[in-house]
Amino acid sequence: MVDIPADLSIGQVAERTGLSVHTLRLYEREGLLATEVRRRTNGRRVYTEWDVQWLTNCRKFRASGMPLATIRRLAELVGQGPGNEKERLELLRRHQQRVLDQIAGLHECLDLIRNKVEVYEAHLSRGTAGSLWSTPSPEPADRT
Repeated sequence: MVDIPADLSIGQVAERTGLSVHTLRLYEREGLLATEVRRRTNGRRVYTEWDVQWLTNCRKFRASGMPLATIRRLAELVGQGPGNEKERLELLRRHQQRVLDQIAGLHECLDLIRNKVEVYEAHLSRGTAGSLWSTPSPEPADRT
């Protein structure tokens, strides 16, 4: 069994979350952490497993396009403790809908790309790829 330290250094947290030390400091300055980062007597930051989980979530929130202001507000609410779950849920629902909208848009883009791949594959297999550019195609969408 591996011992997991209760107190983690900023370097350990960076390694575990995939966030740079610079980003961790930025997140702290910007109020994106749900709890205040403790410091040792020498001033070095000390993180907990809970902090690692929160930062991992923040990384995923950012990857999904969640604005820093929304993460900041969510961190404030979490830091306040129980009693504001409805507001947290509303923030998450709004973001969930934005992500679903992005996914729908990406599916439309993927459909277009698949269509183009099929057109190119068909022309290349028939040896008519040059005709995509040399003669007008009956469907302008095939000319890209």
